[in-house]
Amino acid sequence: MLNDAVARPLALDPRQLAAGLAELWSPRVIGELDDAYLKVAKVQGELVWHSHDEQDELFFVLQGRLRLCLPDGEVELGPGQLYVVPKGVRHLPIAEQECLILLIENKSTAHTGDVASAQTRSLAEQLRTL
Repeated sequence: MLNDAVARPLALDPRQLAAGLAELWSPRVIGELDDAYLKVAKVQGELVWHSHDEQDELFFVLQGRLRLCLPDGEVELGPGQLYVVPKGVRHLPIAEQECLILLIENKSTAHTGDVASAQTRSLAEQLRTL
């Protein structure tokens, strides 16, 4: 017998959630997985060169194209493709046109890592309800 007090599972559509965001480069948390947050973002243009000294960062493209500039070259990602930026590696995300992404990051990962800029979003901002 199903207990009424138990919440039913909720299926999420990360692409739909990301598409509904108004601000560019402003990730929002949509879930948790152990010690990691699942975040969605709508991006276009450039973020800033930055690194995360202690954490890896996974970029998964939901829609559009994303280019990750790295010290040793560039990685081009299209829909359904992902790339993990290893901890300590400087990177610059760029989207020539609007792009929707899913990020998987450790809960302690700062948005723009070692760099503070006008684009930097606090964890409190990222945790706001969609």
